[in-house]
Amino acid sequence: MSTEPTSQRPKPRVAVVFGGRSSEHAVSVVTAGAVLRAIDRTRYDVLPIGITADGRWALTADDPERMVFTERQLPSVAQIAEPGTGAVVLPVEPGRSDVVYAEVGSVPKDLGEVDVVLPLLHGPYGEDGTLQGLLELSGVPYVGSGVLSSAIGMDKEYMKRVFSSFDLPVGPYLAIRPREWERDAAAARERVLDFAREQGWPLFVKPARAGSSMGISRVTGPEGLDAAIEEARSHDPKVIVEAQLSGREIECGVLEFDDGPRASVPAEIPPVSSHDFYDFEAKYIDSAEGVVPAPLTEEQTERVRALAVLAFEAASCEGLVRADFFLQDDGEFVINEINTMPGFTPISMFPRMWEASGVSYPELVDRLLQAALRRSTGLR
Repeated sequence: MSTEPTSQRPKPRVAVVFGGRSSEHAVSVVTAGAVLRAIDRTRYDVLPIGITADGRWALTADDPERMVFTERQLPSVAQIAEPGTGAVVLPVEPGRSDVVYAEVGSVPKDLGEVDVVLPLLHGPYGEDGTLQGLLELSGVPYVGSGVLSSAIGMDKEYMKRVFSSFDLPVGPYLAIRPREWERDAAAARERVLDFAREQGWPLFVKPARAGSSMGISRVTGPEGLDAAIEEARSHDPKVIVEAQLSGREIECGVLEFDDGPRASVPAEIPPVSSHDFYDFEAKYIDSAEGVVPAPLTEEQTERVRALAVLAFEAASCEGLVRADFFLQDDGEFVINEINTMPGFTPISMFPRMWEASGVSYPELVDRLLQAALRRSTGLR
């Protein structure tokens, strides 16, 4: 990084990184479009960098209008990438913040310095600590949680283990690890059937390290189990199986302020009659509407907000988190998962909850960038 204080420069330069190799590529593109639309260009210079589905870091058009779901079509980085086969290269040593564009047979083009990275990738190869590790090695500040917290937030098995160690209530689950299924699929299947005999059907079979409800199946009996496991494994070789929890789906946003993390007003995701559960199409295509604020008692509201902050602290998160809960029929909350980089699409719950809490979308983006600019990289 340059030794010149950021405050003495005309404007901090933000690299908005999005897309990526995960199955949530399109969601990331839509998130980036919404954020690019919201960033105050009088306060920040912006460098959009898209990662294609095959992993190339590409310069992209700064064109949010092309980064939306239209007529049930999913956008991609390839659609908005600048012509050419070159790649964007971040600095690889602390003390430097210059970004270059390199193409075979051409002199690398200096794209200038970057003060902070806003990583808007969802899922593996971006939200799971991999990109965060690269930025730590480079010494470039970035928005959101660090390597370990990002990895915990991505892996549903270890997330639940961490939450249990902090006495956060989690639902019944089991994990099927890759070697277990590959060595003896029959034994792994029998373990799931034992779990079903104990917990009852239906079960939810999920990729352990994916989001946006990708690859999730609601299984009502043994006959659907193998197909559900294979569907989950098409997204992640590690699978998690969860018992169905009855009750209401409640979400809460956490944002880091100068005096520590605070929780937003909670939201409720009502049942979606046209879907078996709150899946990808319900979230992003059919625009299932969450209720903000959630119709909870004052005591329930304070309880879920406290649990959301505890989850944020338990996983040592930074910047932002969306915490998802079930409010069970007995009145107790059970945490389902956290998202360390929740969606910022126009219909996403995280910005909606904070808007209802008095923090507008542009202010939310500004707070995250300013917090990242103040924070050092490395051990902290």
